[in-house]
Amino acid sequence: MKVINIHTRIINQPKKVISELLTTLATKDDLIWPKENWPAIRFKNGINLNTKGGHGPIKYTIEEYNLEKIIQFRFTKPKGFLGIHKFELKELNNSQTEIKHIIDINTNFRATLNWIFIIRPLHDALIEDAFDKLENNFSSNKKKAKWSFWVKFIRKIMKA
Repeated sequence: MKVINIHTRIINQPKKVISELLTTLATKDDLIWPKENWPAIRFKNGINLNTKGGHGPIKYTIEEYNLEKIIQFRFTKPKGFLGIHKFELKELNNSQTEIKHIIDINTNFRATLNWIFIIRPLHDALIEDAFDKLENNFSSNKKKAKWSFWVKFIRKIMKA
C-alpha cells in the first residue's frame, strides 16, 4: 500500500529561529521531540548524514540534512516500511515558518495492518505533540493536543 502522511504547522517565528531549534533534536535539551510522553529519538553520532537511530521500535538512517531546509530519514524498521519520513521548513514570510512532517512509504500486507491500526494513530499523536512542543517555545498560551481513545488504549496495552 502507498502511504503518504502529512502534518503541517505554521509557527509565528522566522525560519532561522526554527532551524536553530531543530539543532536540539535528539539532544539532552531537545526542544522539539516530545520525549516526556514518547520514546526519545536517538542517533549514534548526532544529527549527521548516514547516522543510524530512531525512537522506540522505529529505526531509520539520516539520508539528507540541511539545517535550514530538511532532515530526511530512510526507514530501516519496522519491516515492510519502504520509504522515508522527513521534516521540512518553509519560510512563509519574515515572521512565519511552516514546518512539515511527511511520511512517504510503501508497505507490505503485514506492515499495512500495523500502519492502519497501531503506527498511524500513534504517529499522528506524536507529531502533533512535537509540533505543540515546538510552538510552545514561543507562546504563553501552551498547546496540548488531546489523544484519541484509540491512542490511549494502544499506549496502555504497549506498557503492559
